[in-house]
Amino acid sequence: MKTTMTTIALALTLALAHGAACAAPATPAPRAENAYLSQQDAAARSARVGNVDYTLEFALTGGESFSGTTTLAFDLSDAGQPLTIDLDKATIASMTVNGKAVAPRYNQWFITLAPADLKEGRNTVTIAYTRPHSTNGEGLHRMVDPVDGRVYTYSHFEPAAAHQMFALFDQPDLKATFQVSVTTPADWVVSSTMRESGVTEVAGGKRWTFPRSKKLSPYNFSMHAGPYKVWEDTSGPYPMRLFARQSVAAQVSPKDWFNYTRRGLKFFDQYFGVPYQFEKYDQLLVPDFLYGAMENAAAITFGERSFLHRDEMTAAQRESLAGVILHEMAHQWFGDLVTMKWWNGLWLNESFASFMGTLATAEATEFGNAWQGFYLDGKQSAYEQDQRVTTHPIETPVPSTANAFDNIDAITYSKGASTLKQLRHLIGEEAFRQGVHNYLVKYSYQNARLDDFIGSLSAAAGRDLGAWTKEWLYEPGVNTIAAEFSCAGGKIASFSVRQSAPGAAMPTLREQRVQIGLFKLGKDGLALDRNLAVTYNGATTAVPELAGAACPDLVYPNYQDWGYAKVQLDKKSFATAQTSLNKVDDPLLRSMLWQSLWDSVRDGKLPLNAFLTTVLANAPGEKDYTLLGNIVDKTLQSDAYLKKMGPAVAAYRAKVGGQLERMALTAARAAGADKNFQRLWLSTYVGVASSPAALARLADILDGKPVVPGLNVNQDLRWDIVTRLNRFAYPGSEALLAAERERDKSDSGQAAALAARVIRPDAGIKAEWLANIGDLQTKLPFSKVRAAMGVMYPADQQALSELSAQQRLDTLARLDQAAGPVFMRAYAGKMLPATCTPASVARLQAAIVKFPDLSAGTKRSLLVTHQEDVRCVAIKKSMTIF
Repeated sequence: MKTTMTTIALALTLALAHGAACAAPATPAPRAENAYLSQQDAAARSARVGNVDYTLEFALTGGESFSGTTTLAFDLSDAGQPLTIDLDKATIASMTVNGKAVAPRYNQWFITLAPADLKEGRNTVTIAYTRPHSTNGEGLHRMVDPVDGRVYTYSHFEPAAAHQMFALFDQPDLKATFQVSVTTPADWVVSSTMRESGVTEVAGGKRWTFPRSKKLSPYNFSMHAGPYKVWEDTSGPYPMRLFARQSVAAQVSPKDWFNYTRRGLKFFDQYFGVPYQFEKYDQLLVPDFLYGAMENAAAITFGERSFLHRDEMTAAQRESLAGVILHEMAHQWFGDLVTMKWWNGLWLNESFASFMGTLATAEATEFGNAWQGFYLDGKQSAYEQDQRVTTHPIETPVPSTANAFDNIDAITYSKGASTLKQLRHLIGEEAFRQGVHNYLVKYSYQNARLDDFIGSLSAAAGRDLGAWTKEWLYEPGVNTIAAEFSCAGGKIASFSVRQSAPGAAMPTLREQRVQIGLFKLGKDGLALDRNLAVTYNGATTAVPELAGAACPDLVYPNYQDWGYAKVQLDKKSFATAQTSLNKVDDPLLRSMLWQSLWDSVRDGKLPLNAFLTTVLANAPGEKDYTLLGNIVDKTLQSDAYLKKMGPAVAAYRAKVGGQLERMALTAARAAGADKNFQRLWLSTYVGVASSPAALARLADILDGKPVVPGLNVNQDLRWDIVTRLNRFAYPGSEALLAAERERDKSDSGQAAALAARVIRPDAGIKAEWLANIGDLQTKLPFSKVRAAMGVMYPADQQALSELSAQQRLDTLARLDQAAGPVFMRAYAGKMLPATCTPASVARLQAAIVKFPDLSAGTKRSLLVTHQEDVRCVAIKKSMTIF
């Protein structure tokens, strides 16, 4: 008990110090008249309201608007103050409070109930309304399929968008039950948290009724309706269904979806020791989705763009599918069953799901190397973000729902997951699992705080995790570790692990358990000679156990990637890594050594041209598919850097660009029957092709010529080629675009055609689309606007970017004020000008000074763009081609 109470007391103190808990004042001030809910107002409301039930009725016709009736039943402890109910941009037809008709006091964001209409104890409010469907991916989104005219709807509520669909208390700590009925056209199907209990014919369609759900936070409830294609599978302990639009059904592999779902449900039932709680398991592929997927209880949604394939899935695509299915599945326990009290706890949901999703992928599917993929992808993104000027602690305050996603990034997902991974090594796998089990049992159907989770782990581990919590969750930054050793007579004389902090602003040194790997070069390559697990803490930790071991050719102080830290190789190890990559058998170690080289490029210590020389020498021989994909990504980033650097590196870029083109094409041709490698190398070729000869070969592929024997030229590849040809205004590319648009009239085809046009190096097109993007009243679906943002100014079109660069910066504050967070996350992430010159760096710095009052998310994007532009200039200076 002492250990747990100590931990809880410390965590609560830290939370209060960071503003993560707000006590409701005795007489709360009126709620601010804006679209967002503050944590203070949410706390005041949840202090008065409890035992909430919703009865929801919807009428969907397929038209641009829908109607609904919400009946809220709740207990109220204090009727002496007004009470607000969230409802966004609706037209209210009627409202009754406790059986009495009341004229709504409504500001288009929330309804305010007067004290005179309320009572202590049980209250009932019924609100009938109409509202336009959303078209930005939130609320109840509507999409018209351009192929067949069918209409599809789905809901998305995270972080706080349920009030864009119905009236409610839209905050996570007011869990409730939901009972739903909905009328739809006759050919529609409906999926919600519960399986339907009845479907009856009514005039003009059908009425779907659903039993009352278990208690959920509002953002975990969902309802989706449309003429979806439905597949069913009952081979597991819970019935499974998969939904997709009719026009894309042929691009779905239900067998793979059900396979990974069935495996995951079995794994999590066993690991958590708590059976799946929501009775059935629906998964829906939906269009125009803002994110990768969403963990709605028992009705999980997935963005089509990542999971529809016009060819047999590659190994990477199957692994990605398995990983995302299992990430969202982990949320059914950690997030849906037990939920954070407020949005500052969202990181723990996402970190845990990222960790558990990877663990399940590695242990319950054929992808036993899933942790290697995690290291190369998510973890590297976390390292990058943790070294930016915008880094932040894992646990951060969230003043209002406007800020809920400000810090939802790779630190939230992947650093948090890495922190949980190393904590599992620190306290032991079984203690970690038992702590998680105890937490889920104790807080099922409730809301919990960070201290509740840490308390459960502390009790299971039998140690106080207070200091660990402070170091890892409340302090930002990534530490660097290095091996320091001396040798005498071919043996190690002394060995220690040195840990350093990023600087005076982030001085924290952390406790962590890692493995130290010592390697020797021999006739059979680089072989592991000694491996030792070490818990280090402070600036220097001696490792006397390694004294007397053979003097190594390479030391890696985070072998097998237990820990979260940058690794600084000693000079001998770095030289070994640079010259002996092809002598390393272990794919994960080889991945780490490649990453060390890339880190050195980004830190300005290894010239970019030296890195590309290493790529040309080693990439064609790489046989690990996961690592090769990452090397390709780094190669494409290198190519983008060169294009940004402009005329100064033009001659070198043309030379190395030709080498990269030949490497990729040769490897694609040599891949033969291995379709995974063939498609990876071919996509690399498309990504680096810019010479007239390479572009001509792409046009030949489009024309059906056998440039790569055995290549299946599917529709996705055709669009990639058409887009590449238009990016460089290849002769005849506009006609190819027009022909392809006629060939593929699907929604994804429309988006691809739009991207291929916007990416053209044409000042008129850029001006037209800059105006479209800036028109916040546009009738274009946001998915199309976002697609245009992503291709407006590729790295090789810096001169075109310069034409509107100052304009985009000058209008940033106006857009930030007028547009919502969904728009600005896309705009600020794609449209800020950075051209890898001192003048560009200075221009961004001037904008930072000029606009001090930008929203938190937009300010972060501006700061990051500036920092990455500084990095690009430094990488350019470090090159040895001049």
